[in-house]
Amino acid sequence: MKRVDRIRSFVLRAGRTTAGQQRAIEELGPQFLLPYQASNLNLIESFNGSTKPKILEIGFGMGETTAKIAALRSGDDFLAIEVHPPGVGALLKLIGENNLSNLRLIRHDAVEVLENMLAPDLLDGIHIYFADPWHKKRHHKRRLIQSEFIRLLVSRLKPGGYLHLATDWHNYAEQMLLVLNAETTLQNTSTELMQVETFTTEDVAKSGEVCNEFKPTLEQLNAEHQGYVVRPDYRPVTKFENRGVKLGHGVWDLVYKKK
Repeated sequence: MKRVDRIRSFVLRAGRTTAGQQRAIEELGPQFLLPYQASNLNLIESFNGSTKPKILEIGFGMGETTAKIAALRSGDDFLAIEVHPPGVGALLKLIGENNLSNLRLIRHDAVEVLENMLAPDLLDGIHIYFADPWHKKRHHKRRLIQSEFIRLLVSRLKPGGYLHLATDWHNYAEQMLLVLNAETTLQNTSTELMQVETFTTEDVAKSGEVCNEFKPTLEQLNAEHQGYVVRPDYRPVTKFENRGVKLGHGVWDLVYKKK
């Protein structure tokens, strides 16, 4: 059954694709851009027979971080998903400029790719960096990191596989933390203990309330939780992130392993 009631976490923007990006799509797309299909993808075939560990990245933006990680971690293969054509073109351009062979891209809704193209227990790792935080409270239902989506993600990870998220929005970091800590098939790798700061009792779901977005419980507000990790060396600091850090903005990394 087609899921027509799902709230999407993205809005397609009418960004302009540059001539260089379009040229990269035309010239490198046939080799590195995989078409969406409503059936399981053979990842080994997609990477020309490579049996290296397979890492999924969701929402790579303009691809700068993705290209740097792929170059640094040449022993892994990366499948990267993005919906915006300029970003796809930009990353294809970086693939050509840096002679990267361990990257494949899909331009499609990540939820549908996960549901239809990726088999259970397939991936060695998943990266989600700086997903749209949807700052306004009335838009929190659009946030990608919700319990149902995390269960889908975890089902595609191999046992022992990892999930790495990063955000520069404190409230979204705490939502990620509470959602992921509540997933019994995941283990938080952090040794830090912390309490929630950005949610209050006004955010707690009312008795009998049915909602399609994350809301903390009173127990979660009052408890200590395993927290965040130091940024892993393989995740580069972007220019945007570095500028924010210099202005005193926080960045939070979370790393979990599938039990």
